[in-house]
Amino acid sequence: MAIIKPFKGIRPPKDLVEKVESRPYDVLDSEEARAEAGDNEMSLYHIIKPEIDFPVGTSEYDPRVYEKAAENFKKFQDNGWLVQDEKEQYYIYAQTMNGKTQYGLVIGAYVNDYMTNVIKKHELTRRDKEEDRMKHVRVNNANIEPVFFAYPDNKVLDELVKKYTKTTPEYDFIAPVDGFGHKFWIISDDADIKTVTKEFADMPSLYIADGHHRSAAAALVGAEKAKQNPNHKGDEEYNYFMAVAFPASQLTILDYNRVVKDLNGLSSEQFLEALKKNFDVEKKGEAEYKPQQLHEFSLYLDNNWYSLKAKEGTYDNNDPIGVLDVDISSRLILDEILGIKDLRSDKRIDFVGGLRGLKELKRRVDNGEMRTALALYPVSMQQIMDIADSGKIMPPKATWFEPKLRSGLIIHKLS
Repeated sequence: MAIIKPFKGIRPPKDLVEKVESRPYDVLDSEEARAEAGDNEMSLYHIIKPEIDFPVGTSEYDPRVYEKAAENFKKFQDNGWLVQDEKEQYYIYAQTMNGKTQYGLVIGAYVNDYMTNVIKKHELTRRDKEEDRMKHVRVNNANIEPVFFAYPDNKVLDELVKKYTKTTPEYDFIAPVDGFGHKFWIISDDADIKTVTKEFADMPSLYIADGHHRSAAAALVGAEKAKQNPNHKGDEEYNYFMAVAFPASQLTILDYNRVVKDLNGLSSEQFLEALKKNFDVEKKGEAEYKPQQLHEFSLYLDNNWYSLKAKEGTYDNNDPIGVLDVDISSRLILDEILGIKDLRSDKRIDFVGGLRGLKELKRRVDNGEMRTALALYPVSMQQIMDIADSGKIMPPKATWFEPKLRSGLIIHKLS
């Protein structure tokens, strides 16, 4: 069973939300954050990317930067730019992209559920990234940004969400840059709060969709605080961390594509010939070509697009990892032909989220930065859940969720 709780969210007043809200810390670099914040002193970037308050070139890992985050978080509260709700409650956060809306419940997720794998992972985390986020949680004593969960579809929760979303939202805005819509409601009715808690308690598992490092950091700091408290009882606020949980069927996963710097010493003709061992290769011409189904890939090389269809026997339909296109392409193209063994560390490869489209792949090859590009068919949420349930880990750079959660709509204090 999944244990969750409502919490007293810290939020911007309605008239300030568009001043405060921002993109998540990990989708832009320091200079992009500096540019987006501009002269807006209420921008959340001053808390989640506080290196922008220092001279250009200051490391985001400088100890002074973490201290500045806490200083700015206090300043936002002192100035009334962030205000804590008086009552523990749940919240609804809706995102609209390309005419499709997904409705998430903002909850306090249980630290021990993360430790015991009730909250399931599908990606490995890196200790350096965990430690960075842990420092941020510690210094602020808060989860400033939520993590992104999926839960098995639930009709009771669907109906409850529908009831609230027929009312006027607390927040309603179109985000700059991406143009996606964001709405926010408050679940304050005690009976509805109990219903949400109960329905989650009947779920065997929750799934991390996006934000594995944030989840790990939040849970580890919570566990750390429990060990440090001689009077720990188990009901303290630090036993929970903030997540937005969406019904699995509503989520959109985009393709996560690859660009490669060289052909490992092969000519274009030799590379295409080598591909024919495991793929049916068909030249498609100069017009963009997107994979149409699982186990089909699009290759861009020398101003032409190719369809690559994996041959029978090159994958195992009974293996939740071996059936994945990210695994097929990693084994049979990147490793076997191009000599790229470690996707996490090899400098010859880079990754492009599907929101940028095939044009970005073409651009990076045509300008000479990269030699070839590979577009993949998107992973499904069911595949992710199957892998998490099996206890296995997906290959790196396998999923790209859109839209990303905006930060600054709500914050969870650990005390």
